[in-house]
Amino acid sequence: MYPVFWFFSGLVMGLCLLALARRRWYKNRKELQDQKNQLTQEKKIAVEFMHNLAEAIGEGVERKVLYQRIVHTAVITTGAMSACIYEKLPNGRLKGVAVEGLFPPQRSIKASSNEKSTPRARFIEKVLNSEILESEEGIVGQVAKTGKPVFVPNAIEDPRIIKHEDASLSVRSMVFSPLVHDDLTLGVLAVANPSNGLPFSETDFSMINSLGEQAALAIKNSDAMNLRFEKTRLDADLRLAHDVQELFLTRVFPPIKGLEIDARYIPSAQVGGDFYDFYKLSAHKYCLCVADVSGKGVPASLLMALCQTHLKHLVHKNRSPSEVLVLLNEELFPRIRKDMFITLFLAVLDIRSDKITYSRAGHEPAMLVKGSTEKNSVTELRGDGMALGMVEPALFSELIKDEVTDFSVGDLLCLFTDGVTEATNQEKEEFGLARLKDELLQNTGHTAQSLNQKIIRNLNKFSLQSLDRDDLTLLSVKRV
Repeated sequence: MYPVFWFFSGLVMGLCLLALARRRWYKNRKELQDQKNQLTQEKKIAVEFMHNLAEAIGEGVERKVLYQRIVHTAVITTGAMSACIYEKLPNGRLKGVAVEGLFPPQRSIKASSNEKSTPRARFIEKVLNSEILESEEGIVGQVAKTGKPVFVPNAIEDPRIIKHEDASLSVRSMVFSPLVHDDLTLGVLAVANPSNGLPFSETDFSMINSLGEQAALAIKNSDAMNLRFEKTRLDADLRLAHDVQELFLTRVFPPIKGLEIDARYIPSAQVGGDFYDFYKLSAHKYCLCVADVSGKGVPASLLMALCQTHLKHLVHKNRSPSEVLVLLNEELFPRIRKDMFITLFLAVLDIRSDKITYSRAGHEPAMLVKGSTEKNSVTELRGDGMALGMVEPALFSELIKDEVTDFSVGDLLCLFTDGVTEATNQEKEEFGLARLKDELLQNTGHTAQSLNQKIIRNLNKFSLQSLDRDDLTLLSVKRV
């Protein structure tokens, strides 16, 4: 009797334990499935969130527009009633820059009499967009300082939450997530009040933090993308400026009896500040110049174009080089920036009288190679004068003057900018006037073209093109 009893008792107990274990297994399985479903849902929300932001990044939108996309997407994906982004300013303060829904301000507000007629939602948005919190003020400041999220499941009883008189701004639950990328805090994403009327859950807290991380990444990617777009636009503008500048430079000189002419221009960037020009004044007179505008890039190229346009007009009035430069300075001085100036060497060649009349406005001296004599020599053509745009017309005209020298068959005139003489090698040694003179003396038998080619080739050997160079211009005229 007893053995049978114990047998059945043990059997019943075993079946109960088995049923209990099975029940626990089903429960654990259900919990795991629920967790899996929740993770899948979170993943789907995060993917949709990033997809929406990626579209905005691809469009190259401004930060303000991207912020608005973030809060809008955060509200939709989390089921919250409202959200706001506080951007961290350079001084550490936090400014509300984008809001979705009726988000409760983080400071107490009072409506003035002239704002009572404004729609409530519009008024709240205006308050948020002008709200600037101190670096450690409130929960937003705390999150920005620590870089750690804050979860407020029961906002009604939390003393840190501002209690507004307006019932529409009452807060049940909030999540504050930092926008951090590479240990740099960009701002804070704040989300308020689930639309289902319940507090945010731990799962909601985790998901909002995940969205905050993705939003911070999107902001940084957007900044990088906008920089890329801006660079592309700038490159296009520079290319256009380069093409325009090319139109101002004479690349092919017309054949002139008694003269060989060749010019080389190598800008340090897409556009530069050097320029040269050549003008036929009469059947036996020709004018040439080389100039250097201070600075580089687009401002220098624009000033170059302005100077060259005025110069082309003035040289055809049968004036001397010094008179041309005086009038040119009068034109440019009122228009030129105080931190910019132009150096210029202007010469008139007369192949009938075998003379050069020149004037120098603060530019590098020209080199005159006397190949017509038994012993070759190089003379520096200097002369007095200040750079254009540097001093007032009255003072400029007192200093500038014309100089005259012989220019016979076999002689060569070389004009250049300081990009030639100031080119440095890896030891910081300049190419200098002495090396340029040696190049000219050793190649007196060459044509103007082959001479320039050799000078540029040796200059490149001396100073690697990978080194930071100034604009370089070389203009050679040989009397034949």
